[in-house]
Amino acid sequence: MAFHSLEEIQTSCREKAIPFWRAVLLEDMADRSVTEEESMQAMQQMWTAMKSASEQYDREQVSASGLVGKMGTQMETYRQSRETLCGPFVSKVIARALEMGESNACMKRIVAAPTAGACGVLPAVLVPLYEEKKASEEEILHALYTAAGIGQVIASRAFIAGAAGGCQAEIGSASAMAAGALVLLRGGNAEQIAHGAAMALKNLLGLVCDPVAGLVEVPCVKRNVIGAVNALSAADMALAGISSRIPPDQVIDAMKEVGESMHVSLRETGEGGVANTPEARRIREELGM
Repeated sequence: MAFHSLEEIQTSCREKAIPFWRAVLLEDMADRSVTEEESMQAMQQMWTAMKSASEQYDREQVSASGLVGKMGTQMETYRQSRETLCGPFVSKVIARALEMGESNACMKRIVAAPTAGACGVLPAVLVPLYEEKKASEEEILHALYTAAGIGQVIASRAFIAGAAGGCQAEIGSASAMAAGALVLLRGGNAEQIAHGAAMALKNLLGLVCDPVAGLVEVPCVKRNVIGAVNALSAADMALAGISSRIPPDQVIDAMKEVGESMHVSLRETGEGGVANTPEARRIREELGM
């Protein structure tokens, strides 16, 4: 896709009188020289893989390192046994985010959205909506196009890899994508979608990538939860008419600037942040990493 800014997508929406998701679809068709049906089939495959990954979560499996596993099970048991502080829907989102993050750590099949380390954010908000029949499959596909357009712009203007820009580039980008997708699903317009994405990303600016022992497990899995819940709050703000005081594309540019200024120890090297705590160093030594 050739979009280099969220403003370009909004302009396309205004000029062609089409929704955000369709502007992204048309650009995908032009960029890859495919038909609408072929593009839709590819997105359908992504959605099917997301659903399958969620359905096939192993409630008893633990990662090879032993650092993560069964947290999704614990959260699901908790939410079904008592009234949660977050309420039934948000608690389900939390459980799904944990499940997907753990599945990645356990080498299960997941959908990188936009990366494997951030694979839990988007399905954590979309799968529960679909399961509870609050969004049809067609609407989910439209939401995925919306998320893809946001992710493509972030990748074009900045980065989506933790090694390049810290966890803000992974969980932050995923959260922005999820927020935009949610705004679309609730009837928001292109401007609201962009502002929802901007607020979600802005909330996570400066988030470092500090994996313990260099594994995409701690604190990565739990950060998927933060990305998903952050997306919900940003989407609701956008739908309420609240906007990002800093224009969306400028927020993405700020994320790039912050990422480039991060010390290398905070960009996926496993040498700084929580990865450099005494307990993390003990774990690394124990695992022989």
